[in-house]
Amino acid sequence: MKTIKGPAIFFAQFMDDKAPFNSLDGLCKWASDLGYKGVQIPTTDPRLIDLEKASESQTYCDELKGKINSYGLEITELSTHIQGQLVAVHPAHDIMFDAFAPAHLKGNYKGRTDWAKQQMKHAAVASNRLGLKAHATFSGSLLWPAVHPWPQQPKGLIEMGFKELADRWLPILNAFDENGVDVCYEVHPVEDIHDGDTFERFLAATGNHKRVNILYDPSHFVLQQLDYLKYIDHYHEFIKAFHVKDSEFNPTGKKGTFGGYNDWKDRAGRYRSPGDGQVDFKTVFSKLTEYGCDVWAVLEWECVIKSPDQGAREGVGFINNHIIEATEKAFDDFAGADVDEAQLKRILGL
Repeated sequence: MKTIKGPAIFFAQFMDDKAPFNSLDGLCKWASDLGYKGVQIPTTDPRLIDLEKASESQTYCDELKGKINSYGLEITELSTHIQGQLVAVHPAHDIMFDAFAPAHLKGNYKGRTDWAKQQMKHAAVASNRLGLKAHATFSGSLLWPAVHPWPQQPKGLIEMGFKELADRWLPILNAFDENGVDVCYEVHPVEDIHDGDTFERFLAATGNHKRVNILYDPSHFVLQQLDYLKYIDHYHEFIKAFHVKDSEFNPTGKKGTFGGYNDWKDRAGRYRSPGDGQVDFKTVFSKLTEYGCDVWAVLEWECVIKSPDQGAREGVGFINNHIIEATEKAFDDFAGADVDEAQLKRILGL
């Protein structure tokens, strides 16, 4: 068993043009004052990190890490959710996902993919220079329009899609392997890795690459009506990162899993602040601890009702109250005696 580290917070949803949310120093002081001990850093905003420079300069990484440490914080992981998404984009999503591309690459879909792949390799080196062992990202998606088998899927389509996805990721995975860092894919809707079966398909397509791992976020499984507790039983050995995010699923006679094209507030499945939804975090933390998952508990705030400020304030206590200090002593080991083979034989009548 292993005690989960935390509480930590993912900065992505808190970035803003107003202080203290518009600079690394401001965010770190804010998080530290709230009581957080770790921070997950998105890598698309130069106000937080220059990813390319971090991949080139150990001095830059030492200074960045020192700055964050000066606030009593540790970096939990770097995040490349956006870049990972852009590694693989189905043509149906090209225009919408182009909003995340650098200005000079908008409309240049091949150039955007090449940029994303290089960004991922920068992230591998940067993570190593920062002393990190895990990295948070998305897989991207070539197959999501085929998630429901209508029109009928031609034979070989799914296999080809996962082979192409794996071919794009293998050089990136090798770069992470060279740097001793695990790639933790957030299992998430609109990603080709969105549940257990798809994770296994991707893992097999990469030849069971040892750097293919999981960022576990139970909120996405509630929306899919997937058993998020048994998921830990199946895949605990792959869980190397953890988002603490809640959600709820309240189907009606008018809407269910697909949501009826509604805004988040009016969907049957919607994200909530930790403790306000339906995730059984008591059991989640128990299982992750019992299985010895070496992870940070990272708050990811996404809520349709509660403000981010309140979510962040409450998140500290929520995570602290759920972290279990893993016992090193058996509760019934009161005798403390060494093995006495002669005694054991007498008990058994041997």
